[in-house]
Amino acid sequence: MRTFVAIEISNNDILDSIKKIQNEIDIEAKPVNLENLHFTLQFLGEITDEISKKVIDALNTVEFSSFKINLKGVGVFPKPKFPRVIWIGVDENGGNMLIQLAKKVEKVLEPLGFSPDKPFKPHITIFRIKKKVGDITKELDEQKMVDFGIQEITSFKLKKSELTSTGPIYSDLEEIKLRK
Repeated sequence: MRTFVAIEISNNDILDSIKKIQNEIDIEAKPVNLENLHFTLQFLGEITDEISKKVIDALNTVEFSSFKINLKGVGVFPKPKFPRVIWIGVDENGGNMLIQLAKKVEKVLEPLGFSPDKPFKPHITIFRIKKKVGDITKELDEQKMVDFGIQEITSFKLKKSELTSTGPIYSDLEEIKLRK
């Protein structure tokens, strides 16, 4: 099964704000379904049931306290002239807290042979762009400073991703709640 470690967005006001932005940004791209919005702390790829049990045991050793993040600003990977992903960022303090949590996850999964393919950059993907849409700098400039609201982080999840022709279907394998 294809798996990843994620933090989901559960604040309905934030989800409503994101939906509004998805409706306002007028480009030929597939918006990410609201129930699929998340921060990927670490992508694990294909693993067996046996390995998933070891991953769950390891993740359950991660200690962290609840913290708040402010979702704000809209950006793009790799750049506005050739966009592939449109994302929402976070405030600096919340971003640093997410990075610390991602490092804790990375550390407990390393002995199981997992390592991130790239450094964690706190963002939530809100659009995936398959076709070439051209320069979207103007569309993004209007959204650069949008404040989506505050989300409290009290848990993270090991998720399974099933790829389908209509998009991925995510399901929870385990929820890891905060532990000081």
